[in-house]
Amino acid sequence: RRRVTAMTKDVEPATRHDARFAYPVILDLSEVRALVVGAGRVGAHKAAGLAAAGANVTVVAPEVSDHLDRDRVMAVVERPFVVEDLDEVRVVVTATGHHDVDHAVAAAARRRGIWVNAADQPDDCDFILPAIARSGRVSVSVSTDGASPALAGRLRDRCAEHLGPEVAAAAETLAVDRRRVHARGESTERVDWSARVSELLDGPTEPDHLEMRVGSTQP
Repeated sequence: RRRVTAMTKDVEPATRHDARFAYPVILDLSEVRALVVGAGRVGAHKAAGLAAAGANVTVVAPEVSDHLDRDRVMAVVERPFVVEDLDEVRVVVTATGHHDVDHAVAAAARRRGIWVNAADQPDDCDFILPAIARSGRVSVSVSTDGASPALAGRLRDRCAEHLGPEVAAAAETLAVDRRRVHARGESTERVDWSARVSELLDGPTEPDHLEMRVGSTQP
């Protein structure tokens, strides 16, 4: 029998980003159970964002402000947080405005392995929420690793100036183009989309430059 000898080599460790929150993701929260603790202005804003993303949101707070749109959430429980509120929950946002309470909620969630965001308390967060600009299916998010939400918001506003209706329309057209490529049994990852994207955003160029060429660029 042939002997197989394993070859080993020194591998450089992956370079770690200086930012703590270094791995941005876009989540599908459809039908995901989410808990928001606190129902003031900030808590209501967080609940609205989760509900808009399709999450089934429960809000727990001893006092509920007029900022909360009760019709947009699954349930409102008017009492202080208890650990049983975490049952079957996958995402937690705590925004009571009381440091000790938010810290306790975050600690309880972490003990259960539930991802948590504590408003204005980065040390108690497993994830933070970026400033977001949207146009149709296009989203641009900006984060400063929790250093300055105000800076993130300003940069978001600058990005939003470039997200007109033509950007949303381009995304829909490119989605159709990608489906056509898939229908031919081909991979969209081998298509150079740069000319097509430029055509949709900047107007037509020379016809020979509008072909989808094999390459590595993706829409």
